[in-house]
Amino acid sequence: MKNKKKIDMERQISFDSLPASIRETMTEEEKQLFLYAEEWPESLFDKLEEFIVKD
Repeated sequence: MKNKKKIDMERQISFDSLPASIRETMTEEEKQLFLYAEEWPESLFDKLEEFIVKD
């Protein structure tokens, strides 16, 4: 993920709104995936499942 895209402000706002206890449990890789990845690994969905709104 060295070629970082510009951060989507909605993702940044979403990340910042997570409880500190959740953000602190995320690895640096998970934080980067949260902010930049087009698709998240299942493990990240599992960690954040209570915060994800499904259509």
